[in-house]
Amino acid sequence: MRRRTVWLAGALAGVLLAPLALGGCGLTSGSPMVDDVKPGSIGRGLPLKGADLIVTSKNFSENIVLGQMMGLAFEAAGATVLDRTNIQGSIGSREAVRTGGADAMYEYTGTAWITYLGHDKPITDPRQQWQAVVDADARNGITWLRPAALNNTYALALNQANAKKYGTSTLSDVARLSKTDPSAASVCVESEFAVRNDGLPGMARTYGMSIPASSVQKMDGGIVYTQVSGGGSCVFGEVFTTDGRIKAMKLTVMEDDKHFFPNYNAAPEINSKTMRKYPEIKDVLDPITARLTNDVARELNAKVDVEGEDPHTVAKDWLVKEGFITEG
Repeated sequence: MRRRTVWLAGALAGVLLAPLALGGCGLTSGSPMVDDVKPGSIGRGLPLKGADLIVTSKNFSENIVLGQMMGLAFEAAGATVLDRTNIQGSIGSREAVRTGGADAMYEYTGTAWITYLGHDKPITDPRQQWQAVVDADARNGITWLRPAALNNTYALALNQANAKKYGTSTLSDVARLSKTDPSAASVCVESEFAVRNDGLPGMARTYGMSIPASSVQKMDGGIVYTQVSGGGSCVFGEVFTTDGRIKAMKLTVMEDDKHFFPNYNAAPEINSKTMRKYPEIKDVLDPITARLTNDVARELNAKVDVEGEDPHTVAKDWLVKEGFITEG
């Protein structure tokens, strides 16, 4: 799973070059959703009948699944939906919603606050973080609906054998271990996490960790999981809290007991003009968002990343199982 944020400089460049970026990200094309789905607990009375809506997403499994859920929900409520999910990077999909190239997507509150809105420090309380984003993005022509409990943020994890061996359950425990047994506090991380202030350097400062550079291994995110699972070149590894591989590989996630990492709660981000035209979107999406938790995300992400299922199928099966929509 790729990180949902980019450097602020990149975000500003993306805004300035939005027309070029949109053309380059494939947002001028898309595939119609043609599922035979009907209302379940949402969409009764077809409140979106006659609406033509475009959904988008970033290009990692979780966000694609969320985008597919959104499109299927709109379909069940009567809308004609164009699928423009799986867009490279954060900027392309965000700009599509902002400029009207797409109508809606699931975005993350921390990404908006830090990357798009340019703030250095996150807000600890997740509800206050969401509200701050709601207020600030209203000026950008973007309406945010209620947030999910799903919080896809950074974490450190280790395999069960090492969790038992070292007795760590929090990042404060890891900090203590780094001082009492420095050789045990080895970490595998992505290159970006190794230098970000909201990554390893900031975490180390906040918790007082003593991790020498020789104990930090930089590698692709997917390799981090296999290294930590097998107890290879590192004991601890950078993970994302909703990644399906955590459960599949039976990793133990360290609690962020000082609340250092930003909140990345998923929430629908809607073009404000679209929202004014179709206020019924709120009633269609709110019940779905309310059911999205880290456990649900890990289960669905694993179906894609571990079992190889199609994100559209995963999204539809879950919506049907939960009773939100029915198949025709």
